Amino acid sequence: MAYRSISPVTGEVLKTFANHSDAELESFLAQAYALYQSPWSREPRQARLDVLARLADEIDKRAEELARILVHEMGKRISEARWEVNITAEIARYYARHAATFLAPEKLQTTHGEAWVEYHPIGVVVAVEPWNFPYYQLIRVAAPNVAIGNPVLAKHASIVPQAAVVFEELLLSAGAPRGAWTNIFASGDQIARLIEDDRVQAAALTGSEKAGGIVASQAAKHLKKSVLELGGADVFVVLDDADLDRAVEHGVASRFNVAGQACNAAKRFIVHGGIADRFMSKFTERVARMKIGDPMDESTDMGPLCSIAARDEIAAQVERAVRAGATLHHGGKVIAGPGAFYEPTILTGISRTNPAYFEEFFGPVAQIYVVPDDNAAIALANDSHFGLSGAIFAADTDRARQLAARIETGSVWINTRSSTAAELPFGGVKRSGYGRELSQFGIKELVNQKMIVVAPE
Repeated sequence: MAYRSISPVTGEVLKTFANHSDAELESFLAQAYALYQSPWSREPRQARLDVLARLADEIDKRAEELARILVHEMGKRISEARWEVNITAEIARYYARHAATFLAPEKLQTTHGEAWVEYHPIGVVVAVEPWNFPYYQLIRVAAPNVAIGNPVLAKHASIVPQAAVVFEELLLSAGAPRGAWTNIFASGDQIARLIEDDRVQAAALTGSEKAGGIVASQAAKHLKKSVLELGGADVFVVLDDADLDRAVEHGVASRFNVAGQACNAAKRFIVHGGIADRFMSKFTERVARMKIGDPMDESTDMGPLCSIAARDEIAAQVERAVRAGATLHHGGKVIAGPGAFYEPTILTGISRTNPAYFEEFFGPVAQIYVVPDDNAAIALANDSHFGLSGAIFAADTDRARQLAARIETGSVWINTRSSTAAELPFGGVKRSGYGRELSQFGIKELVNQKMIVVAPE
């Protein structure tokens, strides 16, 4: 596996990094394990939280530089890149301020004496992270594990090595000891061997269903805890009383931000029949006006996909869907010229026998389904292998709340698009993975919840 930065705009190879050898990985693991056994991973916790506070400050100081790395390395629009840098700092700062409360001992009511639960580190964690949000995905693992005291060996995606390197630099600059967070340029086989090693106690992965299955099986084989955030085919339900202008605004943003390359992006639009024609007209008109081009141009609405390979994959997926009976309502073409550009696309008429019905489209492709009533909307929403998040648009929020409770996902957003925040848990069900990241729920996934009892005198 070659770790290379390649501009999605021009196709130019920007920088290449050599894979770490087995000997280097052994050194990194030994260093991380030694740190886990040192006083750093135990009390006082505040020293680790101070690192996170300084990390947030370091990110703020270098915000524009960090944003430009994302633009050049994976084609994110500059405004999207700035947003990601900002939320990365927010998550570091959030855990710096709140982790002590989240990890404070909790008393238990029992007849067996005085009892409580303490939260302790469990050991070295191996993290495998994706390219679509290069800093945000890392901080979701780094912040809680630094707070807990679990050293992390982090394998980032092979197309964002510059982001991986600078993230480690930021943590070291913030005062994290070597071994607390180690970037590794490793192969899949090397990751498997690391997870197998007795010095590693857990694995975390955000990525594809296939990659999640490989890591989960390896962790389970060796009785290690794992947390997975995988794909999504998120629904965007528009009820017959919804504010259509608002639904269209949020729907277009949710589907086409980051060129459609977000796990929790709206992918399946489920629209009530009574307003379907009006929604489709407004949605199509807004998509048709999108400006596609240079991600450094502030007026650009959508930049390239992350790579030529990703663009070609989404193009082939659309072609398969159309051959199987889907209607190409808008777009559906590779944009000529250099770079990984693809037209924003709308598909309709997708039957349940069409492979596209169950696939995740990780690119700028919206599927539109029309349903007669609320029950049909829920049935279609839940007829999926995935269950990450979803959205419902309705004027009657009580009605929306009742429907939200019936949707099989990790989260539902009402009258806004699915997003993320430091204080909100992130994760899904079904093939979208298991466990949670962020908030007080995420920080307790990879801890030893140690119960202690003092017998009565």
